[in-house]
Amino acid sequence: MRRSRNLYRLWKRTLWVGLLVVTLLLVGMGRSPLFAADAPRSYPDLEFPPAPQVQIPEYDRFELDNGLVVYLMEDRELPLVSGNVLVHTGDRLEPADKVGLASLTATVMRTGGTESRSPDEINEFLEQRAASVEVGIGTTAGSAGFSALSEDVETVFPLFAEILRQPVFSPDKLDVAKTQMRGDIARRNDDPSDVAGREFYQLLYGEESPYARIPEYETLANIDREDLVEFHRQYFRPDRAILGITGDFDTAEMKKLVEDTFADWNVPGEPPPLDIPNATSERQGGLFFAELPQLTQSYVQMGHLGGQLDDPDYPALSVMNGVLNGFGGRLFNEIRSRQGLAYSVYGYWSPSYDYDGTFIAGGHTRSDATVPLVRSLLEEVDRIRSEPVSAEELQYAKDSVLNSFIFNFADPSRILSRLMRYEYFGYPEDFIFQYQEGVRNTTAEDVLRVAQEHLRPENIVTLVVGNPAEIQPPLSTLKPDASVTAIDISIPEPSS
Repeated sequence: MRRSRNLYRLWKRTLWVGLLVVTLLLVGMGRSPLFAADAPRSYPDLEFPPAPQVQIPEYDRFELDNGLVVYLMEDRELPLVSGNVLVHTGDRLEPADKVGLASLTATVMRTGGTESRSPDEINEFLEQRAASVEVGIGTTAGSAGFSALSEDVETVFPLFAEILRQPVFSPDKLDVAKTQMRGDIARRNDDPSDVAGREFYQLLYGEESPYARIPEYETLANIDREDLVEFHRQYFRPDRAILGITGDFDTAEMKKLVEDTFADWNVPGEPPPLDIPNATSERQGGLFFAELPQLTQSYVQMGHLGGQLDDPDYPALSVMNGVLNGFGGRLFNEIRSRQGLAYSVYGYWSPSYDYDGTFIAGGHTRSDATVPLVRSLLEEVDRIRSEPVSAEELQYAKDSVLNSFIFNFADPSRILSRLMRYEYFGYPEDFIFQYQEGVRNTTAEDVLRVAQEHLRPENIVTLVVGNPAEIQPPLSTLKPDASVTAIDISIPEPSS
């Protein structure tokens, strides 16, 4: 014990002496003329080199006889290989009485095993190699991806193909997935931000719209294993898929591996027609309220339907977004900083690839600032529609967009993903560069014009989620000649 105490004292004394020496050295360096001369006095003294010119790395694109499109892009920086396949499907294509089918299909594809391997065998195989395989289906596309060390890709890639092509949809794993989804339904009103987002999109698109509907206990009860098998058979086929692989490999060898693995993937019959649902606006204006009495804050979302990414005005609308948002944007400076009306605030044009997106504005604030926040957001919408932005604002917004442009090309996997998305949605390969040039050429007059043409204050739907007893003045003061419509967010119980 005595020896331990002595060692502790010696260690403590040594530590303090070391800290003292380091402190003296730092102080001396701080007083050194050489050190002081090298340190910029303020941020304007900093000089940065121009952003590097974006270059698309070389890649190979080819198509198998079965229609599978393949992109290969080498990246030898790390001994890793990753890949992703985009499948022409999406939860917008599932039947209205079986909402949740697409998500369940993706989940059980991964967890339910294949024709030759059990779920436990797959998990153990991947864990032993620090590899992964994941499957997901979103609104507009299905995807499956893998990641592995380059030395393991010849064994992991065939497993990835098995999961993609030969899932067995184990009934017990389907039961687990449905139980998890029912738990999500039961908890869906726990987060007020989620409530605001969900209810806002249902107000905008309509509760029955494929772009807003949500799973319910009843729709889950309508789904069985055969539904998953049929959904997979219908949409997961090579002539509706794009595969991209990037990483540490030789292109010729990887091409052979792809051909050996996928050349015999054939699904009988013609692919089903892809009837992309239209996105239409359910409402034109209106004030709505969802009550969560436990809240001391309000969550506000406002907006109307927007457009698509291929709109010629999209670059100018992006510059408009830059004027409104960010630490130097109008909403932050005026509503958050000067007026102190919001913890967070935003307003942006948010288009989609092949259906109308949204213009959405909002934020969250203390309850007694709810009405002033809504009024201030509307004032800023009117302001950007009624007067040209200043030269400084225009330059700030364009710089924000253009300086962040390079992050679209931060690594080969992102570049490859973008190329695949453009082909998937039928966009030109150089779309991102057309967009970049459009941003460069945007003028203050362009921003004013697109704001006047695309922002429609009379169509703005306003939703507030909060505690009505705490919101003073009440929401009714926003529109004295109109009523505030209450939204029922209760969760429907399953029928017997």
